[in-house]
Amino acid sequence: MSYDILIALVGFAFASSVTPGPNNVMLMASGANYGLRRTLPHMLGISAGHAFMVFMVGVVLLGVFLTYPALNIVLKVVSAAYMLWLAWKIANAVPPEAKKVTGKPFTFLQAAAFQWVNPKAWFMAITAISAYAPQDRGLVVGSLMVAGVFATTNLPAVTIWAWIGVQLRRWLGTARRLRMFNITMALLLVTSLWPMLVG
Repeated sequence: MSYDILIALVGFAFASSVTPGPNNVMLMASGANYGLRRTLPHMLGISAGHAFMVFMVGVVLLGVFLTYPALNIVLKVVSAAYMLWLAWKIANAVPPEAKKVTGKPFTFLQAAAFQWVNPKAWFMAITAISAYAPQDRGLVVGSLMVAGVFATTNLPAVTIWAWIGVQLRRWLGTARRLRMFNITMALLLVTSLWPMLVG
């Protein structure tokens, strides 16, 4: 991989990881509800899970999706259904009369598994592999290189969102404010489905 391509890939990986999307909306909500320490497994799961996904897209799945385009529709339906369920869970994380947060933050494995139904994660993985994987290194090594770049740039990017959530926590000191914040985050998560549904 040339230096120019590497710099371009790092820029793409960071920009696509730090911009709003399902992972970041969920991390901000988790940071606000549970704090940074309890959100750490969620953050690590996103970074490791997405890096693994990038690798698998490069080695196996890109060819499968090109051969069987109907799988794209199946993925969209499953992704939309799961994200609507997550939005409902976020919106209801704090009962109207409650003074403390109910529920639990995502675990490492839950966050890693979520990448497979996250439309933005698929877009990032397919774009990165098709645009930046070095052809002269072979399928496995080229995919591993792209996945490695994502693994190192994704964690700092998603940490920003969890940290923002933690900072908001001071303002969200009442059950009513936290409830409104969670409903807003749930609506943003649902809104993030729009590009996938019209694309």
